[in-house]
Amino acid sequence: MHPNPKFRHEDRALFEDLIEQIGFGMVFATTPDGPRVAHVPLLYTGDGAVQFHLARGNALTAHLDGMTALAVVNGPDAYVSARWYEDTEKVPTWNYVALELEGRVRRMDRDGLLGQVTALSDHHEARVQHGQPWTMDKLPDAKREGFLGAIVGFEMEVQAWRPTFKLSQNAPAHERERVIAGLEAEGALAVAELMRRLVP
Repeated sequence: MHPNPKFRHEDRALFEDLIEQIGFGMVFATTPDGPRVAHVPLLYTGDGAVQFHLARGNALTAHLDGMTALAVVNGPDAYVSARWYEDTEKVPTWNYVALELEGRVRRMDRDGLLGQVTALSDHHEARVQHGQPWTMDKLPDAKREGFLGAIVGFEMEVQAWRPTFKLSQNAPAHERERVIAGLEAEGALAVAELMRRLVP
């Protein structure tokens, strides 16, 4: 989390929406072999928890149950050129959105894991533009059981939400407008839109 309090945001619904829209993140934890990270699809449960699954052989899988871990979701980001500022003493920077989630992790049972991967595929299949949605029931029973046996499900009860919405809040409004114009010209539309929407 960025130390500048200007880059904080307190809208929990926005955090939840970020998890739902991005749907992917990283889980970090310390193991007896040192710090490890896993890249995972994330499912927000709607009640303050996120679920994810790992390959059974992942370096974190054997250690996560009962641990406190950190999950990170990265939102849009973009380089900000110093040439866009009127103030010639500015330096380049990076605008970005990131959300850190800290919490206790528990291992899910087989039924919970099946519910998680079903909800994940249903959610993301609904976004696919063409063709019929894929569903878990398309798998033969033996294939489904083999798939479920190769992964382990986890749920993190989020105890701390640490957001960074670094969107040029430390620049005057006229400079932010110049940055937005520069970002739009470069095609960084998501960051430009967030600057318009979230920074007064």
